[in-house]
Amino acid sequence: MGWWPFAKKKSMDAGDNLHIKGTRVWIEELQRVCERHYDLPAQAHILIREMQVEWTSAKQKEEIDQDLFDGLERRAFYLLRADAKEWLTLLDDLDFWKVGWRPSGERVNEGS
Repeated sequence: MGWWPFAKKKSMDAGDNLHIKGTRVWIEELQRVCERHYDLPAQAHILIREMQVEWTSAKQKEEIDQDLFDGLERRAFYLLRADAKEWLTLLDDLDFWKVGWRPSGERVNEGS
């Protein structure tokens, strides 16, 4: 009698109820942090480094793939080494925040 309302419900596997962030969400979080601290790059740098720890953890748990991890790290590299003028230029560069962004001249490794 599966219709009986007082029966114990089967417990769901945690894997059935996980919410995994998509690529766009990870990039938007990084962008939001940078824009919130557009006038204080040093403060944003601290938060970016904290985000890098989160990305590494997510990568180890296989919540994000290698391409997404590399893309986030690539953006972090440019943001962390930017001077004040470059910082604002990167924040205003719409292509920088698009999925699949690569610096001009950098090619995708398409296997050997």
